[in-house]
Parts: sequence; structure tokens; C-alpha cells
Amino acid sequence: MPSFSRFLVVAVCIAFTAVMAGCGSTSNSQPPGIPENTVVSLLLSSFSNTHLSQFNINFSSISLTSKSGNTVTLLGAPQNPEFMHLNGNTEPLVTATIPQDVYVSATAAITRSTYVCIDLNSTGGLQGNFGAAGPPSANSVTINLPSPITLSGQHMGLLLNLQVTPSISYPSCDTLVQGPTTVTPTFTLTPLTFAAQPTNSRNGLENDLEGIVGTINATARSFQVTSADGLSWILNTSGATVFQGASDFSGLASGLPVSLDAAIQSDGSLLATRVAVQDTSSANLTTLSGPLLQIASSQPTFAAFGTLQQGVLLFAGSAYYNFGNATFAISGRLPNLQALPFAATFTGTNIVPGQKIFLSIHATTLSGGSPYIPAETITLLPQTLDGTVTAVSNDGGFATYTISLAPYDLFADLAVQAGQTTLLQNPNNVVVYVDSSVQMLNSTPLAVGNTLRFYGLVFNDNGILKMDCAQIADGVAQ
Repeated sequence: MPSFSRFLVVAVCIAFTAVMAGCGSTSNSQPPGIPENTVVSLLLSSFSNTHLSQFNINFSSISLTSKSGNTVTLLGAPQNPEFMHLNGNTEPLVTATIPQDVYVSATAAITRSTYVCIDLNSTGGLQGNFGAAGPPSANSVTINLPSPITLSGQHMGLLLNLQVTPSISYPSCDTLVQGPTTVTPTFTLTPLTFAAQPTNSRNGLENDLEGIVGTINATARSFQVTSADGLSWILNTSGATVFQGASDFSGLASGLPVSLDAAIQSDGSLLATRVAVQDTSSANLTTLSGPLLQIASSQPTFAAFGTLQQGVLLFAGSAYYNFGNATFAISGRLPNLQALPFAATFTGTNIVPGQKIFLSIHATTLSGGSPYIPAETITLLPQTLDGTVTAVSNDGGFATYTISLAPYDLFADLAVQAGQTTLLQNPNNVVVYVDSSVQMLNSTPLAVGNTLRFYGLVFNDNGILKMDCAQIADGVAQ
């Protein structure tokens, strides 16, 4: 089996306990005539088409400055969010109460960045390359505001979007550690308007949040979740909340891993619309989500990388797992699997490198060889693919778009490994299936020659990659 160069990913994950509390502050009194305050939900996202599989940025603070010179704090406690899993998607960072004003600039104080790139070495073996950078000059970066932001009303959103390509420069994966690597985190900050009934990540619906259940308030029917990168959210539920892997709210317990969707409410709180329990046991639990890297042909064993990882065993970012007795599942995020004109299956016989998975284990010790760590549950998760449209057609009531991936996309890069159980016919191409439920966030037309980002579940259908799409956004040049 090809060897994997080990590396230690060290991330400073500080649990944030004041997500639902106002934390805005001001260095000056408000100008006369300005209404009191607006509740602001600050969301994270990224705009990426790079080789990176992980990119954490450690914030000390984030501040806004108004046209009248007042400075307010959006984020006042350290956080270390991971951005690659947010490519085209969003995630709540903090809710703050901010004086209403017109804000013209923003800055972020940053102490450290860490990043991981995965590819094949010169002999065809897997390798993971880890890098780290200290604070930028003056320990802060200027956040780009395309236009002044007017805070008004009871509640509104701000989207902090990491522009990954200009944020990091390196010659290749192989040289990521040695350099020359330049890291200059580059962000844009734009306002968001939330809908009363949100439908996508740009109008208040947070999809596929992952974490471990903490405190449960049975009386209020709410619960707290901590993500692998240290973010913390309080989720309320209602009679309309859909539970998967649990019969109802009573099936939640502290320590269980969940994936969930949540609607941002008018007061900044989060209402869970879907809660999926991914493993029903918290005993000696370790979880990870990230890409499959290699599937052995000689035994039921694969390698996977934990872009997000939490639990008992906090180990190097990749390891080998035995899936002989594992339970395979598909995320319940998309309800239309039965309508697809192909068999949308995910099993130990058709998994391929590049697919994003959730993995749970209950081992108490690491294993560097056989017998490998036994996997408990393996769930196919939605992922973002940046691709250029090469063909447009129809199939069984779906519009289909064949997209060409960059050569460094993991599907294309890792498919050539020898000794794998399943080989893709054309790992550079994916057929994307689109129906009327897909959220269209793109301004670039869905036409041949255009590059877009497609978010959904990717299946291996007899050697052909096919995506059941949930959301489309503008792409990033390859």
C-alpha cells in the first residue's frame, strides 16, 4: 500500500461560549439621531479553487469603523475557523449587537494561519504537506468592503468571505513546507438580507453544520453544538424540525455527532430545520469529515483526511481505516435521491478518492498498520466542485451539466493511484444533475465554457462521477 507522509495539524480551537450574546462595543458615543442598535449575524465563507484541503485562520478580533470614526468590535474573542469546507457555503461565527451607522472599513487581527495540501509524490505515493504562517505585518489585515455597509433595522447579516487564491501563494504542494510560501489573508465583507423563510446560504439558511452535541435544554427544546474548529452554536427546535438518525428531540444526547441545517431568525438565533445524528454512541468517539484519499484493493481499507476532526483521538490529519464492518450512509441533505435517473448508492464497493465523507470511530488507540482502525459509520457528505461546463443536456427530468475539473482536484489527482478497487473512466469530468429545487446563486450563466461552483453529493456510477446538485454559485478561474 502506498505510504503516506505523516504530518501534525495543530489548530488552536477555543470554544466560543457567547455566540448568542451581544458582544458589540464602541470606542465612542453614537452620533446624535442614529438609532440605537442592530443585531448582526457574522457569517463565514470562502471563494476557492486551489489544491488546499485545509486552511485555518486564527482571529484575535474583527472590527468595523464608521464614516464618523467610531470603531466597534464584531468579534472580541479568539477563534480559529477552517475555511476550505466553507467553499461556497456559509457558517455562523458570531452574533453581535452593533450601533447603527454607515461603516466604511474593517480590519481583522490575525495571529496564525495553518494549511494542508494533499497530492501524490514523485513515486505515486500519497503525501500530505503541512504549513504554518505567523501573523501578517502589523498583526492585522484590512478587510475589503466593496461598498459602505449601512447597519439598520432590527437584524441583518454580514458575510466575511475568504478569497483563498490571493491569500496564499506557493510553488507546489511539495514545497508548501519549505517555501517560498506567502500568506496574506484576503477577505471581502458584504451585507446580507435574511428571508423570513430562508432557502439558501445567502438568505439565512445554514446548511450542513457539523459538530458534537453539548448541553441540552429539554424544557426549551434547544441544544448546543461545538464544531471541530471550536465554533459554538445554540440551536432551537420546533415541531417542524426534521430528525434523521433519531426519532425526535429526545434522541439527542450530549456527546453525539450531528449534521444539521438551521434558519437564522430575526433576533439572530438559530432554528434547526434538520438534525441528523451521525452515530448513536458517544463512547470513545472520534469523528472526522474530509476527503477519501485511497481505497486498497487487497483489503477493506481506505485512507481519509480529517479537514475537521474532534473527539478522543486527535492525531495526524490522515490515517488508514478498516471499513469491513462499517455502516455506510448518505447524507439526508438532499431528499430527491430516488428521483435521480441513476442508482445513487454509496457502499464499500463504489467509494472513490475525492468523495467527502463523515467518519466515526470508537477506538482508544491509534494503529500504524494492520489491523487498521475500525470505522463505525461512513456517511457521504455534500461537497463543492469548481468546474468548467463542457456540455449541457437532459436526463430523466434533470438538466445535466458535464463539468471539467482542474487537474489538481483530488478526484483527478488521486484516481491514478495503483492498486485501487475502483478506477474512474474519466476522473476529470463530473456530470451534474440539476432540478427545480437547486438554489441558483450564480450570476454567471450556466453555459458551455463558463466556470461555476456546484455543491452536492458526488456518486460513482459505474466509473462515472455524477453529482446530485443542491446549489450553484459563481466559479473561480482554474
